[in-house]
Amino acid sequence: MPLEAICPRRALVADRIAPSWKAPLLRLSLAWLALIALFARDWAAMAQQWWDISTYNHILLVPVIIAWLVWQRSSELARLAPQAWWPGLVLVAGTLFAWLLGDISGTATISHLGLVAAMQAMVVALLGPRVAWALLFPLGYGLFLVPLGEELVPALQSITADITIALTHASGIPAIIDGVFIDTPAGLFEVAEACSGVKFLIAMVALGTLVAHVGFRSWKRRAAFMAMAVILPIVANGFRAWGTIYIAQSQGIAFAAGFDHIIYGWIFFALVMAALLLLGWRFFDRQVDDPFIDAERIAGAEWPRRFERFSGHGWRVLVGGAALALGAVTWSAQARGVEAELPATIALPEVRGWSLAAPDHSYPWHPRVSGADHKLVGSYSDAEGRVVDVIYALYGAQEDGREAGAFGEGALPEGTEWRWLASATAPGGATGERLQALGTHQRVASTWYRHGDWTGSSRLRLKIANMRDRVLGTPQPTIMLILSAEDSERQDAREALAAFRQSTGPLPEWMDAVALLD
Repeated sequence: MPLEAICPRRALVADRIAPSWKAPLLRLSLAWLALIALFARDWAAMAQQWWDISTYNHILLVPVIIAWLVWQRSSELARLAPQAWWPGLVLVAGTLFAWLLGDISGTATISHLGLVAAMQAMVVALLGPRVAWALLFPLGYGLFLVPLGEELVPALQSITADITIALTHASGIPAIIDGVFIDTPAGLFEVAEACSGVKFLIAMVALGTLVAHVGFRSWKRRAAFMAMAVILPIVANGFRAWGTIYIAQSQGIAFAAGFDHIIYGWIFFALVMAALLLLGWRFFDRQVDDPFIDAERIAGAEWPRRFERFSGHGWRVLVGGAALALGAVTWSAQARGVEAELPATIALPEVRGWSLAAPDHSYPWHPRVSGADHKLVGSYSDAEGRVVDVIYALYGAQEDGREAGAFGEGALPEGTEWRWLASATAPGGATGERLQALGTHQRVASTWYRHGDWTGSSRLRLKIANMRDRVLGTPQPTIMLILSAEDSERQDAREALAAFRQSTGPLPEWMDAVALLD
């Protein structure tokens, strides 16, 4: 019985695959299955973020969009001849090394980016540079699979606050801004992380990129549309925040908050998205029947020929890619075992002129220090009544779940009433922050990291140092130190911190002494 009589739809799909593509597509499928199987933990972590975190819910549509983009090119792609290209394995090795660095340092963004890039590099290695050129946009769009954007929250909070206060003053409402807090006659408003607009901005950039490619041929029009896709949601979010404040002046904060979540959350941004598409629609210059690629021009291009002379045997390239993936997984397992030897117990030392006591705060403050091998928390007070809180964390290694420089770790605890108010000056390369809770409680916190002979506040430098250690198999401990003091009528926080630092002597040596390091 013929195949089309048993399963006509399957036969139709098989018929659309040109004979020259069947073996290369089989090899690519096997390569992708191997990458999914070997790195299942990473894919599961990404999928969980797509599903559970509203900021990334739109990513669930990205695989469907990529498949649609490839399908739109299928008739033209059939006219090209895929060829395995062994130098593509260099790209595969580079992307897997990026995954390795992210994996052993607990930097999920780098490991996820490296893994997605490895899938893309396999396309180049198994189908060749000419076909990869034809698939350039679908391949590039795959980068939207990586959950990115939460790092923009602080900057977007500040921008939203600036837009909101300007509109509030323009509408005749007296208001005072302090960091991300806006004080009005109706009450104190906070431009919180959830109000930063990052969710909408990330989704709009993904949508704008797709529309710019599908709707325009002119690069100038594409650039203008993308600029609008970035600016419009940021400005609209400022108007949204201002609208909440404006309504609260007459209807009260409770009504305004409910209005904000129901009307703005579900309707306002949908209208903004529709407005963006309508504004771009009149300037679309791509016809509906215009092909996305020109197979004849791609097939006749001369520049890929200099690369295609390095074409390789498809199955050998596939085996080489699989070997690289296995090597990366093995290297990661070995590197994860690299951990510094730490003392069994440590304790906060005596400081000249200061007495050690249990923390006593006017409002509870508990910095987040996850996964530290040793965590010390205490308060020091002197004869003048100044009080400084000390949080000391010692790590034998840095990885996911036990990382000093991770997002959300440190002086600003998540899920509490404490909010970032402003930057504060801090000596010795530390990060200084002024924090506020409930609009009345303020404190200043300074954070240092120490790794080997380096002391500073750069999270990037700390990650690079830990990556180097694990790749080379040379373990060194990591220390995080937070010094903080309340700002109140009884004491000036910066003065108290300066006095304490003077009593400890050089902080790098003090931090090493607490960890019993030679």
